[in-house]
Amino acid sequence: MAVILKNARSLNEEGELVATEVKLVGDVITEIASRIDAGEEDEQVDVGGQLLAPGLIDLHVHLREPGGEHKETIASGSLAAAKGGFTTIAAMPNTRPVPDTKEQMEWLQERIRQTAYVNVLPYASITIRQLGKERTDFAALKASGAFAFTDDGVGVQNARMMYEAMKEAAALDMAIVAHCEEETLTYKGCVHDGELARKYELSGIPSIAESVHIARDVLLAEAAGCHYHVCHISTKESVRVVREAKRAGIRVTAEVTPHHLLLCDEDIPELDANFKMNPPLRSKEDRAALIEGLLDGTIDFIATDHAPHTEEEKREGMELAPFGIVGLETAFPLLYTNLVETHICTLKQLIDWLTKKPAEAFGLRQGKLAVGAKADLTVIDLQTEHPIDPDTFVSKGKNTPFAGWICKGWPTMTFVNGKLVWQKGREE
Repeated sequence: MAVILKNARSLNEEGELVATEVKLVGDVITEIASRIDAGEEDEQVDVGGQLLAPGLIDLHVHLREPGGEHKETIASGSLAAAKGGFTTIAAMPNTRPVPDTKEQMEWLQERIRQTAYVNVLPYASITIRQLGKERTDFAALKASGAFAFTDDGVGVQNARMMYEAMKEAAALDMAIVAHCEEETLTYKGCVHDGELARKYELSGIPSIAESVHIARDVLLAEAAGCHYHVCHISTKESVRVVREAKRAGIRVTAEVTPHHLLLCDEDIPELDANFKMNPPLRSKEDRAALIEGLLDGTIDFIATDHAPHTEEEKREGMELAPFGIVGLETAFPLLYTNLVETHICTLKQLIDWLTKKPAEAFGLRQGKLAVGAKADLTVIDLQTEHPIDPDTFVSKGKNTPFAGWICKGWPTMTFVNGKLVWQKGREE
């Protein structure tokens, strides 16, 4: 039996919305046309003229399991992904224990198989326990299904350690993914070293803490011949470094978060820790440079850095609360409303940054609406408008700076491997 998605619209290569129907057999798209006749046994799903897009991809999320299940689990985080239209996510390794051994990676893969609603690609750590002192067994971790290697949450401080990790990753045709932060330059800050820090006499994190680390790493990546990926780029200097590295032919890619595209430090109301993340919200000039870098291809794609914390933790205040905000359930409507509706970018550009571009950067099969592609699809309502309400999140984390923002572009159905895993209004 096939599933036929009827009465949809999709984007053609020119970015125009065209009438589309799609036939799914098992986990594969077998036919795409303006009209598909259904057989007697075929299941028909009317999507009501809404946008049909490839399933969204987010290559930077924190699912907290194992060790932080009070904040999020693979089940709750992947359901939040499905609700946000994401069908493939990559889970960071700053869990306890860290996926730094073959055995721990195999445990994690089995847990994903048992509980995940969407495709979850697990990162392995670069160093044991992410302590930066001893490299993990890259070959064994790759054989156990590691997606790439990162110590996200902390930057690898030792240049020799990073260089040797890059050489080993290159030999295995794997990527090194980096949280870029030179710890001697962070000054134990909690916000950007800018207007807010000065107003409230807080210790600020200067832009060079990030950009200096990226500058070091792109040269190491060039020497090692490694695919080097920059997490959550946030400063104008960092954009400049990546732009020049790409011009030099270095194999570097970069991502940017929705919150760094939409907010700056001047938008933070008083000392609300729901606006505390790492890297911090930067200046207006940095935000403008990030948008420019995304538009000109310096920055390859968008990733949420979904980082759930408890309400109790966030109530500890700007200096003591942990860094991070949630983003899976709000990313697309926020970006559609504030970038596409304001004519900063086109709908096709936004869809590409959330599907095609991350897939291309990491050689994934996903991210396409094409015959023969995986049946990972998202249906999105571009018309209905309503506010962001953290009380409706399926994520355990409610820590968002966007509460009350009124948005369009809400996902209404998410299909993974040809199966409907989330639908608006349906009990989970």
